[in-house]
Amino acid sequence: MERRCSLIVIAAFVSCSPLVSCGGSNPPGKEQPTEKAATSTVQPVSPPAAPQPAASDDRPVIVTFGDSLTAGVAGKSYPEDLQSLLDQNGYRYRVDNQGVSGDTTTDGLARIDNVLAEHPALVILEFGGNDGLRGIPVDSTKKNLEEMIVRIKQANVSLVLLGITLPPNYGPEYVKPFTAIFPDLAKRYKLKLMPFLLIHVYQNSALMQPDGIHPNGAGNEIVAQDVYNLIKPFLSRSSAK
Repeated sequence: MERRCSLIVIAAFVSCSPLVSCGGSNPPGKEQPTEKAATSTVQPVSPPAAPQPAASDDRPVIVTFGDSLTAGVAGKSYPEDLQSLLDQNGYRYRVDNQGVSGDTTTDGLARIDNVLAEHPALVILEFGGNDGLRGIPVDSTKKNLEEMIVRIKQANVSLVLLGITLPPNYGPEYVKPFTAIFPDLAKRYKLKLMPFLLIHVYQNSALMQPDGIHPNGAGNEIVAQDVYNLIKPFLSRSSAK
């Protein structure tokens, strides 16, 4: 939320008086300052210290790529907890959170170049929830996900897929084919899959935000542990401390 700040400037008008000179002459009874008094001593100013260059981070990158389930809400995200798990277990990886709230698979496909520009060692792909909530045709969602998968694999980047499902009130004729997108693509492209990202948190209100859609801080810790277990086979021993 932005804060708007108002700056009130108060202008004071000062009229000429015997005590304030408005022209080039001195007021009556006022002597000209001597040259010595008018001259001030200027102390040399030391130049500011040059900024120290930031230390380069040469750790391999893991990109978490998705929508609000990846980006997190209320300052909490599973990628932050995933970074902590990697650090605690002695793995030298940097997690780059490229989740954007509200993104559909169409938006994700438009951002794929940003992911590849990081030259990641691994991409954790999570999209589809917003497509489902908006009732986007299943074939369109699947096609966009497939294009992302193909682009990532063509770049010779390792990839895991995180699935999602929808509330039953969306109707079985939509929910069933939607949920099947993820195992179908994982099978076709031989991907490691988590069929439902929120499997261990979605039924526990103590682990979810009030919206019932996003995990809270405690919930994201569990999600991060599940994702860590999923990607552990991809973590190189050469990247361990």
